[in-house]
Amino acid sequence: MITADRPAPASATPDLDSEGGALDALTLGRRIREQRIRQGLTLEQLASAVDRAPSQVSMIENGKREPRLSMLRSIALALGTTVDDLLRTDAPNERAGLEIAVERAQRGPVFEALGLPTIRVSKGQSDDTLRAILGLHSEIERLHRERAATPEEARRANSQLRAEMRGRDNYFAELEQAASALLQAVGHAGGPVSQQTVSDMASHLGYSLHYVHDLPHSTRSVTDKRNGRIYLPVHQSASRDSRSPILQAFASHVLGHDEPGNYADFLRQRVETNYLTAAILLPEKDAVKLLTEAKNLRRISMEDLRDAFAVSYETAAHRFTNLATARLAIPVHFMKVHESGTIIKAYENDAVRFPSDPGGAIEGTTVCRNWTARTVFDVEDRFSPWYQYTDTTSGTFWCTSRIEKAKEGDYSVSVGVPFAHVKWFRGRETAHRAVSRCPDESCCRRAPGGLEEKWADQSWPAARTPTSLLAALPTGSFPGVDPTEVYQFLESHAPRA
Repeated sequence: MITADRPAPASATPDLDSEGGALDALTLGRRIREQRIRQGLTLEQLASAVDRAPSQVSMIENGKREPRLSMLRSIALALGTTVDDLLRTDAPNERAGLEIAVERAQRGPVFEALGLPTIRVSKGQSDDTLRAILGLHSEIERLHRERAATPEEARRANSQLRAEMRGRDNYFAELEQAASALLQAVGHAGGPVSQQTVSDMASHLGYSLHYVHDLPHSTRSVTDKRNGRIYLPVHQSASRDSRSPILQAFASHVLGHDEPGNYADFLRQRVETNYLTAAILLPEKDAVKLLTEAKNLRRISMEDLRDAFAVSYETAAHRFTNLATARLAIPVHFMKVHESGTIIKAYENDAVRFPSDPGGAIEGTTVCRNWTARTVFDVEDRFSPWYQYTDTTSGTFWCTSRIEKAKEGDYSVSVGVPFAHVKWFRGRETAHRAVSRCPDESCCRRAPGGLEEKWADQSWPAARTPTSLLAALPTGSFPGVDPTEVYQFLESHAPRA
């Protein structure tokens, strides 16, 4: 609605191409200019007819000022047309439509964020030139949308990546070869990989290690590719393997990673980095030998794999999923579940049915209360492995699970197999058994009838809302990392000539 003779705010200009067909100052201005030229009037003549300065009319025609309704009536009268005709939402012709689109693009937030000078649209520019400008702007907007990933985009990318992992049985031969080549290059003779061996790998790749007190808070490590330096924190968490940050730091160099172009690239690079790290810490040849012997003895154990290579239980469990199907012919599933019941990570190729959202995403959904990944939280003995059979709608599965601590709370890490393959594992004799009818709500989504009847209308719990619930998904090439902080850190630590 036109109410005043005022400047049109650049960021608030309505889009006439939207379904609402709202008035756009740019389109209004072009329709006035088109009618003026058709009537053979100069800008000065129209300005004189409406008793305004030519500069004011020029601002209206350029879409930089919205006229009062009384002014619009005067303009319509001077041009021999109607207010309704001037307020039509379609561009007067194809050329005007192109000019409007270019002007609108330059007034948008994406172009503004680039910090570039605006282009004055004139008759001297061909239609093809304007189309090229619009094409470039559209591509920049597309890349901007991909870089500023929404949670839905991230979940979709995660689902697609998991499908690829399932298709390869979570075994990446090229990453196994890269790990093997590195181990050979530093003369690793087999068995657990020491801290010194990892340091030798960094040196072999041309990097020196530097432990600092002021590592940027949003990073685990920072690599200075210009000076061949890897910066690591002086203080390591007691629950973290001190070798992993070094391996993850130079993994991008080994794998030839470029700066991620979107969230899908970021997720893929993270999976590849973690895979290479585990493949170095638990070398394929040694790990397969240990697991094959354990299978022959029917006593495969995640604890034994963990202890043999001095890694965390989660790393051992992850590594087992890499090798179980490809090298031992055992289908498998894996889950990392927060104490709240929320799935943090999951993988399967054994037909187990994880809960999922309508888009197929698993992470962020709640696992059944009766599954091993949840019942393990109720076990008093946190030092012994917890084994359980679970009868589900897609078959019976056996799982082994452990609790691990993190600053966000306790997590369960679980590895499971179909009933037909439990014969290879230690703990198969367990008497613990549960039944899961999920996704049927009567399984665990609803409280027992008596409790629900008694308390449904008499309770009002205050949820402990995660601080990240309303936060935007981290954006940028490396989500969650402040680039200015990283660059300032590198500048302060760079060697001086």
